[in-house]
Amino acid sequence: MRAYIVGNVAIDETIAVSELPVIGASILGNAGGSDLGGKGTNQAVVMARCGVPTTLVAPVGRDARADTIRHYLADEPLRSELIEMENASSDVSIIFRLPGGENAIVTTTESAQSLCLSDVRRILSTAGPGDLMMLQGNLSDQTTRDILEYARAMGMVTAFNPSPVRSYFSDLWGLIDIAFLNKGEAQTLTGTKGRAAAEYLLSRGLREVVLTLGGEGAMLVNRHDTIQVPAHACDVVDTTGAGDTFMAVALASCALRGQKLDRQAIEHAAAAAATTVSRHGTRMAFPTMSELETILK
Repeated sequence: MRAYIVGNVAIDETIAVSELPVIGASILGNAGGSDLGGKGTNQAVVMARCGVPTTLVAPVGRDARADTIRHYLADEPLRSELIEMENASSDVSIIFRLPGGENAIVTTTESAQSLCLSDVRRILSTAGPGDLMMLQGNLSDQTTRDILEYARAMGMVTAFNPSPVRSYFSDLWGLIDIAFLNKGEAQTLTGTKGRAAAEYLLSRGLREVVLTLGGEGAMLVNRHDTIQVPAHACDVVDTTGAGDTFMAVALASCALRGQKLDRQAIEHAAAAAATTVSRHGTRMAFPTMSELETILK
């Protein structure tokens, strides 16, 4: 099985602040570092570090930021297919990190929004039945739908992380096998929370729903069972990328064991996410290959 992640790639610029700015205010902050980011890329990096053959398909501009992105990706054990968009700049995320580790993120999506199925069709033509397609919320509504439909036609398993939340997601549930959502996303998209939110999505055609609940752990819900897994105790210093780590490790655990999502996959994901939140940064905070090998044993 090969994982195909079609999504955004960005340079993450982190600023540590004591509080978030309000309208009209100027506040002081400390530079928290620069690294590779973007939800699609985060998921691809972690998936590849788990040992799953991984292809990242992501759009970039023709600019210096794209050169930096290529430099970072060269260090990761994945196949990267960067699509140059002629009239767009490479995307960037500004991360405001609060003292307790929580964050607020502003992301540009000029390149991500410019991507079309025609740009990636050649790359995806190498996929086959049983391969995994992972998507997030940074692409345009038409491109997201087109890629999901293409993946379904190819017999791929489709996994979706509806973040950032977009209004068109409600039209996509019938094309998705597995969804990973946090508490806020579940509330916004379903109007409810917990198992009720998962059951709402299952009724719309999904096969499985995973809810990440922060310090309350995580929940896997399908039509036959509900599995709850507690969070791993850790000192939270930065939550950036935790959800991406969780999703990638859960799916990698299944792929490497030849299983569907189960308790062990969620436990593996919770352990990996705890490692990520205990460190500062994005890519630099993800578990290493050796750490993931230990977690996945």
